[in-house]
Amino acid sequence: MTQNQWILSALKDKPLTPLEALEGCGCFRLAARIKELKDQGHNITTRSMITPGGKIVASYVLENEK
Repeated sequence: MTQNQWILSALKDKPLTPLEALEGCGCFRLAARIKELKDQGHNITTRSMITPGGKIVASYVLENEK
């Protein structure tokens, strides 16, 4: 399974953060993979998320697909 396949599969279940992608499929550049998926026509939005430690990280959400 490629990183893009893993990420798309994970996004179907819940929002995805860079740390989850790193732990799940070894992806260090989640933003780049998200851009590739968007370029393929997937409707993915970026949201800001605040961690319990107060850091702001991106969270990616797969919106309803047609």
